[in-house]
Parts: sequence; structure tokens; C-alpha cells
Amino acid sequence: MGAMDFYTPATGRSVHRAFFNARSQAAWDHGHRMYSGTVYEKDEVTVLDEPKRPLAQATERAMELIGGRDPRVFPKEGPAGALPIETDAGEPAWLFFGMAAC
Repeated sequence: MGAMDFYTPATGRSVHRAFFNARSQAAWDHGHRMYSGTVYEKDEVTVLDEPKRPLAQATERAMELIGGRDPRVFPKEGPAGALPIETDAGEPAWLFFGMAAC
């Protein structure tokens, strides 16, 4: 069993609602099976206290955290990370990221 990185943006009136939305969309896109390599594999989320960034910059930051094996989001059995992102959506937006079993 391996692992792969995922980077999933989502909106919601709270981080928990956005996380639910991200997991629901991943289940819709990839099925309700284990080892999808997506945010669907995560049951918990850790919000990282960092400034809002555009999606591309937030993704770069998430890659740094995964590459550096940050204990808040590593290993693959750990929680998903959440970084706030800037959007025009009108609702708060987050980038959920981490490693998931595939």
C-alpha cells in the first residue's frame, strides 16, 4: 500500500463545512472506497495558523510542509492540513492537503 499527496480546495461557511464539502466531492469523483489517495481518506483536519494566500502559493506552501515532513500533517495516517486561501467565492475557502493511502 502506497501513499500520494493531495491538494483539494473547497469553500464553506466554516473550515469543518468546507472539509465536509471537500470529502463529499472526492467521494463523488473517486468513489466511496478505501485507498483513493484523496482527502476522502481523512477523518480529521488541522488548521494551520498562516495568512491567506492565492491558491497557487498555498499549494506551494503545502508542498513544502509535506516535503519537510511537518508532524502536523505527516504521516499519511495523520490529519489533513488546512490553509486559508483567497477566492472570489464569497465564502471562506481552504486548501486541504496531505498524504493519503492509495
